Formats: sequence, C-alpha cells, structure tokens
Amino acid sequence: MRVAVVGGGAVGLTAAHDLATRGCEVTVFERGGYDPESTPGDGSSARAAGVLYDAYAEDIDAEIGGRALERFREFSGEDGFEFRECPYVIAVRDGNETAADAMAASVDRMRVHGREVSVVDPAELGDRFPLRTDDLLATAVADNAGWTDPAGYVAAMAKKAEREGVGFETGRSVGVHVDPPGVAVDDVVTKRFDAVLVAAGAHTKRVFAEVGISVPVKPYRVQALTGRRAYDGPMVYDATAGVYFRPHPTGVLAGDGTVPIEADPDEWKRDADDWFVDDIRTTLDDRAGYDLDVERAWAGLCVATPDGDPLLGELSEGIFVAAGWQGHGFMRAPATGETIAEQMLGETAGISPFDPTRFSGDEEFEIREGMALE
Repeated sequence: MRVAVVGGGAVGLTAAHDLATRGCEVTVFERGGYDPESTPGDGSSARAAGVLYDAYAEDIDAEIGGRALERFREFSGEDGFEFRECPYVIAVRDGNETAADAMAASVDRMRVHGREVSVVDPAELGDRFPLRTDDLLATAVADNAGWTDPAGYVAAMAKKAEREGVGFETGRSVGVHVDPPGVAVDDVVTKRFDAVLVAAGAHTKRVFAEVGISVPVKPYRVQALTGRRAYDGPMVYDATAGVYFRPHPTGVLAGDGTVPIEADPDEWKRDADDWFVDDIRTTLDDRAGYDLDVERAWAGLCVATPDGDPLLGELSEGIFVAAGWQGHGFMRAPATGETIAEQMLGETAGISPFDPTRFSGDEEFEIREGMALE
C-alpha cells in the first residue's frame, strides 16, 4: 500500500512510522524546510507546550491520553527523546465556585475512567509542593503525567520513520487529489497513492479548499515562554488565571495566552504579545514565587472545531484527515497517529465521535479555549 502523509508534525510522523512498520510504502510531504536529521522547524508541534497527561473526563479522551502516555514512555530514551515524570496540578482560586464545581465533577468522571487523579485540600497541596495555596479554593493532582520537549519527539519520530523506509519530500507546497487519491507538488508534479493522510495542522483548511472540500476548522494563536531561573515544582494549571507552567531545562516553561480569533496560517504573529508576558509574570510570582527572567517568548497555532473534538478519519474515499486538536494535539499524538494508521489499513473502524464526516464543513462557530474548565 502506497501512502502519502501531508504534514511532518507529531501526528503525521507518528502515523507515517506506524504505517511503515506495517509494511506500507510511505512518503511524508512537509512544506517547510524540514530535515529529519536536524531539529524540526517552525511548525505547531515544535511550538507546543509538552505538557502530557491522561486526566480527561470523557472516556474516549481518557483512553487516548492513557495510550499516548504509554507510547511516550516506550519511546523515551531512544533517538534523543526523553519523557520526564512529573505530577500535574489543577488549581482554582477563591471566589471561583463555578470552576471549582466543574473541576470536582471532572475529577469524579476521570476516576470513573481509572485515571490517577484526586481532589486535595489546598493546604495539603502546599505541604507537598513549593506552591502558594492560601488563596486557593480547590485543587486536584493527576499523578500519571509528565513533560517533554516536543521538538525532540518530532525529531526522534522522523529518525524512526526514516529507518523504517519512509521517504521525505520537503520545502515545497503540496496539494491533494481526491479521485484517485494523490498529491500535486508545486501545482505541477502529480503523484498517485492508495491513500492520503492530511495532518497539516493550521494549513488543513487550505489544503482541502483547493480541491473543493470544506472542513470546519479554524487556526488560532496561543502563546508560551521560557524563563531562565530554576523551577523544581510540579506542572500547574491555574484555572482562574488561565495559565499553565512546568519545569524546563532552562528553568520554566509557561503559557496559554489564547487569542480566540481565526488566524491566517501563512501570516500570523510568531512572537508573544506584551500583555501575555505580563500575565505570566504575575501568575508565576503569585503561585510559585517565581521571578521571571524571560529567555524566549513565542506564539504557535492551534486548530479548533465546532464541538472541540478533532477530525480524525476518512473524509472521502482514500482521503484521511487528522486535525483540530484544540491545543491537545501533541500530547495525544502517539495514540492518534497510531489510531489513524490502523484505520487507514482497515484494522479498525476509527473513533466514531471524531468522524470528520459528522460536519457539513460550512458550520459557523466560535473558537473556545481548549484547557478551560467547563
């Protein structure tokens, strides 16, 4: 089976690797100047947060999150990739009863699905971790969690895929043909395949629009930064501030800074906004007594869908899509790449709630933050 994968990020490369290990002849098409032997370039995967957990309230999400963590751990120590164990804390401040109730209800559902998550008293949390907790109303801790360098995962998966015989065509624009399945390189060279997977992140809508297929996805900016001073606490999501932070080799990595406006995937601001840096500075000081010395601040693109669930599956005969992760794409990539590979080979029927044909493609919807408690 000859397969094309359009998009060389975490999901696309995982799928390409898994397809190749099952005997497929796979070619990855990446529009950026991507070199499998070097650090990945400027795509969404390389700009992701690297926060990893399985603390999801919905059964499908919990299952995918758990499988992703299994694979992250399996790959750790290979090709320069490392998964670092670290608890994940959810914190809600005084006066935010709605979020506290939502967190408690979510934790109950997480535990039903076998997730290692518990509600803890804020004072107990303060005894366990170097965090300020006297202004918190409610907290929870997920112990099955960790973090990693997203670019390191992408580089490692590229090396694994290359060893399995995956070919790479980079640095050129690619379009999709649907009847029969194929790709057009630079609008000139057409190549036929038995199946095509589009895992092009923020460019997914454009890729399909060129062949008259409408998909309801919207790219939007999120932001992150790294600080130079050491931080040795847990990963934290301050739900009231809408900020997360985690340990990082240079000190700390923190972010969110969601801008809920559809962004142009070719023309978007790649540097972080000043207001975002100020918000992170305040939250880090309030929650961890951390004096931020910014090393780097940047923006990346996430992709939203009308219902917050991804498009994962067969869109038309032989044409598959993997997009719309609402900010959780990287942390689920090892599992979703595996799932779409199995579906393309006919080994599974896919995940019905993520079926991309559930939408007409012309839906109007507002972008909502992927991490917010509901």
